[in-house]
Amino acid sequence: MEKISAVIICKDEEKNIQRCMESIDFVDEIVVVDSGSTDRTVEICKKFTNKVFYHPWAGYVEQKNYALAKSVHEWTLSLDADEEVSPKLKESILNALQNNRNKYSGYRVNRHVFYLGRWINHCWYPEYKIRFFKKSKGRWVGKNLHERVELDGKYCDLPGDLNHYTYQNISQHLRTIDSFSSIAAREKFEEGKSVTLFNFFLNPVFQFFKLYILKRGFLDGMPGFIISVLSSYYTLLKYVKLWEIRNIEL
Repeated sequence: MEKISAVIICKDEEKNIQRCMESIDFVDEIVVVDSGSTDRTVEICKKFTNKVFYHPWAGYVEQKNYALAKSVHEWTLSLDADEEVSPKLKESILNALQNNRNKYSGYRVNRHVFYLGRWINHCWYPEYKIRFFKKSKGRWVGKNLHERVELDGKYCDLPGDLNHYTYQNISQHLRTIDSFSSIAAREKFEEGKSVTLFNFFLNPVFQFFKLYILKRGFLDGMPGFIISVLSSYYTLLKYVKLWEIRNIEL
């Protein structure tokens, strides 16, 4: 059977990284690229691998491609530090590797988010992403917050979930919204996008409607309502910050 390299980028993930590492005990190599952790992240990683590299933060696409270049084996499993390979997904990955016969260049996995004490089965689920692929056939492309694997060849979906232990609490969620909305607003500005009152009103309303009604977020209970509200808030903040860049900073 062909060998697998697991590739992880991280920073200050001591609360998550051990769970991630323990879930990939079936791979042949683990490559970690850290962008300057000040907690025990690096110390924990070194218990599982001697391939821990420092690379200053350069953006999601650049960081993940740098990590990819540090790996040795053709088949790559790309993970975030707050993710965990479920037993079912582990089984699917090994079966795919054994039976692939060069039919596919990569595979999509389904992320399942744990948030506010429960698994989110509607708002953020299903969410398929290419995470297991041939190194010679895939590379990370796109922009910050919207990075993806560009694959040369066919792919299919693997049974089993990639568990995602996202924000530990609402305060962390709000801090991420503030950070990510700034990045998104700057990208829209660089693309020459303008903003109108319709963006302030209609886009946030539609975002709430999409998650809470169309994706049946109401079945996720109070966490589903909170996710829908905060996603709407993120959308509003993104356009407010774009307005600020165009009208105040210039």
